[in-house]
Amino acid sequence: MDNRAEVHEFLASRRARLTPERAGLPQYGGARRVPGLRRAEVALLAGVSPDYYVRLERGNLSGVSDGILEAIARALQLDDAERAHLHDLARAANTTPRTRRRPARQQIRPAVQRLLDAMTDAPAFVRNGRLDILAINPLGQALYSPAFTGPDRPVNLARFCFLDPAAGTFYPDWDDAANTTVALLRTEAGRDPYDKALTDLVGELATRSDDFRTLWAAHNVRLHHTGVKHFHHPVVGPLSLGFEAMPMPADPGLTMTAYHAEPAAPSHDALRLLASWAATNTRTQPQDKTRRR
Repeated sequence: MDNRAEVHEFLASRRARLTPERAGLPQYGGARRVPGLRRAEVALLAGVSPDYYVRLERGNLSGVSDGILEAIARALQLDDAERAHLHDLARAANTTPRTRRRPARQQIRPAVQRLLDAMTDAPAFVRNGRLDILAINPLGQALYSPAFTGPDRPVNLARFCFLDPAAGTFYPDWDDAANTTVALLRTEAGRDPYDKALTDLVGELATRSDDFRTLWAAHNVRLHHTGVKHFHHPVVGPLSLGFEAMPMPADPGLTMTAYHAEPAAPSHDALRLLASWAATNTRTQPQDKTRRR
């Protein structure tokens, strides 16, 4: 799978959004035929020749130095997530299916599951870059119970967001959830364009969801390490939870996400109620332990 089209579309979309005024370039008379900056203007800002930048934007990042990538990132005023994505695209451009190491099968170590289960007051789960939930603790499963109603395992948060009608209620700000979901998948696609499972997932979602297809075409990426998420749970109602998403160095490609509520806030009481409901549920029916198809 060649990532030239991905490189071209990403760079062209970042160039199109940047006006000459914002880039600090002088204005000349006459109408501009293209939105945003011209290729020659990006080349000027980056300190490279116009022909060389045209080559880059056509998708040829083979052999490009980190210094040139940083110059392009500065010229296009990329944020941290976009800068990392550009470097990921360059690494992928210099990797072929022959030279790429076969990824290890993603499995959850027993110690990781024990750690999740020990987090009795915090919903927590482990996911991969495709947003498959590979392991989850009882409170996390209670929080995401609307996503666990179907038979497919592992539960995939992107499929839930775009294909399950329950997601529109579960995420009060569905637009933000959808944008974040697509940005995370786009970031992962930049890291590994040879991930067939990810390619298949994107193809499925693009075929079945107009919203996904539109958002995917925007080429937005995002860092998603900390923040606040809003839920409307069918049992306990509104929840406003802080989250920390922590990459797992011992398990490359996996991320542990844990939620918390502010003390004395309504969501803190709601989370305690959810924990009580989860404990009752666990006693009356077996907990879902299936993490992989």
